[in-house]
Amino acid sequence: MKRVTAIVAAITVIAAALYAWHTGIADPPPWTDEERSVLQSLWIGSLPPVPPDPSNAVADNAEAARFGQQLFFDTRLSKNSAVACSTCHQPGRRFTDGLQKGQAIGTSRRNTRSIVGAAYSPWLYWDGRRDSLWSQALSPLEDPNEQGSSREQIVQLIAADDAYRAAYESLFGALPDTRNSEAVNVAFANVGKALAAYERHLVPGPSRFDAYVQAVMAGDHVEESRLFSSDEIRGLRLFIGKANCTQCHNGPLFTNNEFHNPGVLSFPGEVPDKGRVQGVREVLADPFNCLGRYSDDPARTCTELEFARTGSLLIGNMRTPSLRNLQHTAPFMHKGQIATLAEVLEHYNEAPPAMIGHNEAQPLGLSRHQLGQLEAFLDTLAAPPATPQEWLGPPVARPGADDEQHQQGD
Repeated sequence: MKRVTAIVAAITVIAAALYAWHTGIADPPPWTDEERSVLQSLWIGSLPPVPPDPSNAVADNAEAARFGQQLFFDTRLSKNSAVACSTCHQPGRRFTDGLQKGQAIGTSRRNTRSIVGAAYSPWLYWDGRRDSLWSQALSPLEDPNEQGSSREQIVQLIAADDAYRAAYESLFGALPDTRNSEAVNVAFANVGKALAAYERHLVPGPSRFDAYVQAVMAGDHVEESRLFSSDEIRGLRLFIGKANCTQCHNGPLFTNNEFHNPGVLSFPGEVPDKGRVQGVREVLADPFNCLGRYSDDPARTCTELEFARTGSLLIGNMRTPSLRNLQHTAPFMHKGQIATLAEVLEHYNEAPPAMIGHNEAQPLGLSRHQLGQLEAFLDTLAAPPATPQEWLGPPVARPGADDEQHQQGD
């Protein structure tokens, strides 16, 4: 009987300790070496410099970046002179727009993704239908629902604006005759390369989470306690543990830049989105991809494109977004189908069958309290871009036109 009593007492102590831990009464246990390694892999200090882009000869040219910044905020690059790149990629919203789908001349196909940190990804758009920042930058210019212009009109605009013409020719040489379609294509590609040179300056900055990881690595328990609440610590433990979030949201940008089927409902009134299975076809056929004649890389080094996965398993797959600054990028998912972060977490907790393709996620079985802790942790990823303020808006002086014509609000 004494032995049974002792066992019951031990079980009671363990149960009480577990209850205290999960309810936040007790202090969390120290991080293990394995957990510390995972935290360091998520720390922004582990983010390398923006990778080179050999397909863009002016990718890191300061003059090209200034030219690209001017173009990014210039509404004259649209058919109706009312839409700029910054119409949908608004600096005040972490370069998103707060809408389910982008609104420009018309309604775009999907939700506007942030371009902060986009230079790190080998694929652009939700379905990865472009393989470089510069090839992606070209697409909205001619999309009838976005800027609705044409490559000929873009080249003519640059030719007609003395400052733009001077900037272009300083970088790329003489502008072509717009009657030569192949020369126009080259000039159009160069416009995308200047826009990309600007966008490469948009990189994420350190958040409270990153400061917490530094404290963990330094063994500064006082600073750890100051930076994170018990719920935030528990949410982080769930994130790297039971919730299995790091299967897709890993690395310092909290994304593997791969394609997965999230199993969300279709946008109301629309058929299920084919996602990556269609996107990979488009990127392979894109004349501006890294294997095309407009690439500046003589070696045509295109490992990602050459070995891109294809096939029916990609049906409904979408590129994993970064989790940094989530509260500034709602609504969520590829067509803004989910309004709040709490609803996103509930969706992954349930992991319903996909309407098209296969949802690879499994139900998590988390309690409401645990979902709240996970959300509390995700809020610690908030931080402005690590980009000087001078790049986070239109240049002070506008070439070829007055400020009113070019200023683009948030």
